[in-house]
Amino acid sequence: MQDQTNALAAMQAQLLRACANLKGDLDGEQVQLYDAALSRAELDSAEALFRFASTAARDAEFLKAIATSYSAQVLSDVTHRLSQRATDFGLTREELLVPEVGSALSSKTLAQIGRAFIERRSAEPDDGLDGEKRLMRESFEQFGRDVVKPLASDIHRGDLIIPDAILNPLREMGCFGLSVPNRFGGLKPDDHEDSLGMVVVTQALSRASLGAAGSLITRPEIMARAIMEGGTEEQQARWLPGLAAGEPLCAISVTEPDTGSDVAAVTLKAEKVDGGWVLNGNKTWCTFAGKAGAILVLARTDPAARPLHKGLSLFVVEKPSSDGHAFTHDQPGGGRLTGRAIPTIGYRGMHSFEMRYDNWFVPAANLIGERAGEGRGFYFTMRGFMGGRLQTAARACGIMQAAMDAAMSYAQERHVFGSPLSAYPLTLVKIGKMGMLLAACQQFTYNVARMMDAGQGAMEASLVKLIACRAAEWVTREALQIHGGMGYAEETAVSRYFLDARVLSIFEGAEETLAIRVIGKDLLSRAHA
Repeated sequence: MQDQTNALAAMQAQLLRACANLKGDLDGEQVQLYDAALSRAELDSAEALFRFASTAARDAEFLKAIATSYSAQVLSDVTHRLSQRATDFGLTREELLVPEVGSALSSKTLAQIGRAFIERRSAEPDDGLDGEKRLMRESFEQFGRDVVKPLASDIHRGDLIIPDAILNPLREMGCFGLSVPNRFGGLKPDDHEDSLGMVVVTQALSRASLGAAGSLITRPEIMARAIMEGGTEEQQARWLPGLAAGEPLCAISVTEPDTGSDVAAVTLKAEKVDGGWVLNGNKTWCTFAGKAGAILVLARTDPAARPLHKGLSLFVVEKPSSDGHAFTHDQPGGGRLTGRAIPTIGYRGMHSFEMRYDNWFVPAANLIGERAGEGRGFYFTMRGFMGGRLQTAARACGIMQAAMDAAMSYAQERHVFGSPLSAYPLTLVKIGKMGMLLAACQQFTYNVARMMDAGQGAMEASLVKLIACRAAEWVTREALQIHGGMGYAEETAVSRYFLDARVLSIFEGAEETLAIRVIGKDLLSRAHA
């Protein structure tokens, strides 16, 4: 294992040398930075899996085999990527590392890993969680099996709103208060962070359904962190207990039709009036906006501010809750808020809305940070999104688990040409690769959660989101493929996993934006330093 650990470190160093040869043009060198960011995410995930495998209390040999084959695949992929663009990165062919992967990627080795996963009938060898976190996971996984899964197909196929049969028990379980401190009625300890607990619960619920359960705690996570970061003591006391109780449910409204992931370019206007602010403009992709009673809205309070992000402020917009695909709310003073759900191919259950604010009044007390919060909204939002990106990686791991479970079950039940699918090497290799990706992304996610609990991990949250979301697309695609024609049937759960996984690389920071503007920029900074 030490040889591959050294090889991963050497490849990380080569990646930095390659980035040092770039000019630092975020627009002109997009392709190179995208490849470099993906390479770094893969290398970091391999290192996280190796660290865990070397200290695992159970399944040590199996985990070492997984880590060895996964890192060999990563080294091979990164080498190929850099060699394709060697000229772009200023590397000569002689400089390129050619790692020795041995038999780690042979069909025999990968098939053995796949067979071992099937024999365990579980996608989860030892995960390194302590007893408390394991119990937390088991409780929410049982809730997912007993309550969410029986409803998930109807919610998806009927494009229904999440019912109270799911929401009310989750309120009682404290699900919405995972990022709210104990002193405000939440489950998070007052004296330290617990991002790992949030990750474990998110993963467990996403295993049952992304749209019907797995994404429910993302919005209160983002809103709670933003309020803790920038809110006054009075605002924290006012909003956090309700968030923890799931009353009101909340939504986050940042994206606009013409800005996408360019948060700094938000144009929704907030103009100061007597007693507060008036909002005018459009937002889009505001998930759960109909059901929510409170929406965290990023708006421009200073059009003249430069840089642009310094003119943004964050507001809590209160509104009545509604279950439909459209709503209109009028204020006594003439303000109007309208919303229309955007039809989507997957990720159903919460509905994502286009929003229109017409002279919508917001009291001064609802500006996060009040007067001191003017122009600070971008920073408060980014603090919330850091946890949201980590949580999205956990959602990706949950979907991968569900897809792999379904693939292993079907591969044993389905017979073709006289044998079960699970008897064929190609099926075994696919399942082996699924398991390796899941194990690497899961350990990387847990590792980043622990880093965030120690006050670090902002960059790593973007890295793990990038790799886990891409992995979820591949795993769900192959799980559907193993099902053949049945996988394409809407009545089969694996078709829903495939559709749901596709959204993960888009929200909470689009893949390209994270790769180029966040990870790529950081790589350039480190390389040139």
